[in-house]
Order: sequence, then C-alpha cells, then structure tokens
Amino acid sequence: MAPSSAPRSDAGLVERVRALRPLIREHALRTEQDGRVTSEVASALSDAGIHRMNVPRRYGGYQTRLRTQVEALSEVAAACGSTAFKTLIQAGCSYIAALFPDEAQDEIFSSPDVRVGGTLIPDATAVATDDGYVVNGTSAFATGCQDADWHLLTVRVESADGPPEVLWTAVPMGELEVLDDWYVSGLAGSGSNSVVARDVVVPAHRVLPVGPLLGGDFPSKSNADEPFYRMPVLLLFCAWTAPNALGLARSALTEFTERIHRRGITYTFHERQHEAAVTHLQAAEAAMKISCAELLTAEFVALIESRSASGDPYTVEERARIRAQSGYVTRLCKEAVDLIGSASGASSLHRDVPVQRAVRDLHALSLHSFVNPATNLELYGRVLSGLDPGTPFL
Repeated sequence: MAPSSAPRSDAGLVERVRALRPLIREHALRTEQDGRVTSEVASALSDAGIHRMNVPRRYGGYQTRLRTQVEALSEVAAACGSTAFKTLIQAGCSYIAALFPDEAQDEIFSSPDVRVGGTLIPDATAVATDDGYVVNGTSAFATGCQDADWHLLTVRVESADGPPEVLWTAVPMGELEVLDDWYVSGLAGSGSNSVVARDVVVPAHRVLPVGPLLGGDFPSKSNADEPFYRMPVLLLFCAWTAPNALGLARSALTEFTERIHRRGITYTFHERQHEAAVTHLQAAEAAMKISCAELLTAEFVALIESRSASGDPYTVEERARIRAQSGYVTRLCKEAVDLIGSASGASSLHRDVPVQRAVRDLHALSLHSFVNPATNLELYGRVLSGLDPGTPFL
C-alpha cells in the first residue's frame, strides 16, 4: 500500500477529519455512481490517520478512545454515508485483526495505515488440513474490498457431530476475487461487493474462532491484558455504526434549514419555506429526534468506556440494552431524515442534492443487523421479560 503521512498521534484526529468534509462531500456523488469510495478520499482519510484508530500502538497505531472514534466517524458520515460505512467497517475489522494470534498481526499490521475489510456472515466453507484450512465460497457484503489490503473472511467448518464451527480467517485481498455485484439503492458507494475464495490456503496462525471470541477469549498474547482490546466486539460494532446514522441526520437537518431560505412551497402563498408554520414544526421535530439519538449514543458509549476502564463484567441486560439503544438511535435518525426528505420538495430528488441520498443511506443502514431497530428491540424486550436473549451476539 502507498505510504501515509498520518500523524503519529490521534490528537486532533476529529479536527483533521472535519477538515476533509468538503472533499468527501465533493466526491459523494461520484462515490455513489462508482459504487466505491474514490481513491482521493480514501487516501486523504488515511493521511488523517483514520485507519490507525484500532491498530495496536506497537505497530504505530493509536488505540483511540471510543468516544473519539464515534466523533470522527460521525464527521465522515456528515459528508458521505457510504464513505463513513466503509470507514467504520475497516476500523472495526482492524480491531478484530488485533485479536488474532500475534504472528498473524505481524503480517497484517505491516503498516499502521493498513486497510482491513471483512465479511461477518459465514457463507464460505473451510476444510481443515494439517497446518491450517483450505477455504472456498462466495461471501457477500465485503465492504470496501476494492481498496483493502487484508480481508477477514468468515467461514464455517462443517462437523458431522454438531453445528459448524465459525472462524474468521485473515486472507490477503490479492488471494480473493471481487465480483462486480454491488448495485443497490442505499450506501451504494460503500463498495460492499461479494468476494470469492477458490482453494485459498489459510495457515493456522491466521485463524480466529468466533465462538470463544464472543465469550471474551482470543489468542493474541500481546493484547490479552490490554483493556482497550477487552471491549466486546459486537457492542463496539453497534457503537461504530451509530455515528453513521447521526452524521447523516445532522447534515440532512443542516441542509434542510439552509434550503428553506432559498425555496418556496409550490401552490401556496409562501414564497420562502422558512416562513411556513409547518416548516417550523418539521424542523423542530427532526432536531428533537436527532438530539435524543445523540443522548442515547453518549449513554451507551460511556458505559462501554466505563466497563473498559474498570474491567467490571457486563450484565446480559446491559449488553441487550446497548444493542437496543444503537437500533433506536438509527430509528430516530431515520425518522428525522424521512421527515426532512418529505418536507424538502420535488427539487430534492435530484441526485446532486444530499438529502435524497441521506434518506436512502439511512434506510439501508437501518437494515443492517448491528443496528436493526426491530431485531435489537426484540432482544432487549426478551431480556426485560425474563427470557434468554436468544442469541450469543451480545
């Protein structure tokens, strides 16, 4: 990969990313049309240090506090939802890579700006060999695979004695084929194409069992006692995904409150939309939903950081609540942007108007399993009702 001029510290990371918003916004339409983040934007984010947030310090990474990561990702989302989604997935997969055996980390983190992608559904299969696995299969939703250096491919190892074992396997992107199959209505520029493995050989040290990881057990010895890497992966993905919704909603509200001074309401006596009482109600309602989403996000991010600092275990209810809160954040932001979109008039349907893209991106984001509102509320409701959550993914 190309060398980066990223600073050695994450001090000022949010400010550096915020300064890139005009560039990211300028490329947002092209990103959507191309189905991937442009090279100019990807390089600029690398130079800002965004890919170092979860890379271990011993490799030149930042191990950035979660609150700062949330703020940085929301700045990216405010300019382009697709770019933010690719960024958060690569940030999350770098975190997972830091849980692999140390020998694998030495290979993966050859640069602190390495881009690590991944797929989280075990569509591919693996067959054990004497010294590793042979992997085959097609895996969808490989976000950012076109510019990734490594890919964490989720695979299943079939067993005649019970359910399959699920593994993450670390594979150089050059060993996988990328399919041209990402044609979607939302987050269209995230480059979430399918990848294909054909007899890919994965040595044993580049394997991370998913089951034990969900219970807090991972093979890295260097990071085993590091509080930063003891945070639950699934809850972190909830925290990394929520700012995508927040950034989109905030920017949509800003765009709306600017446009209402430049346009009227067709077939009414309002020459400027901002003069109409209905506009006042719409703007206030959207702003309140976004404010509630911000408060919920701050609450569960603070809980995750607190548990990381203290080492105290989570209760099942706390884990389920974090999932529910992240889903509710996404719902509130989607409702706010849907309201803004419906109030923005037919002129907002033009592809170069950001509001319509925010509507589509938030619809797509709300379908993601990390933050799907209905699923996450159901899990929390089960726990509140005294039942097992029904999933190990907490």
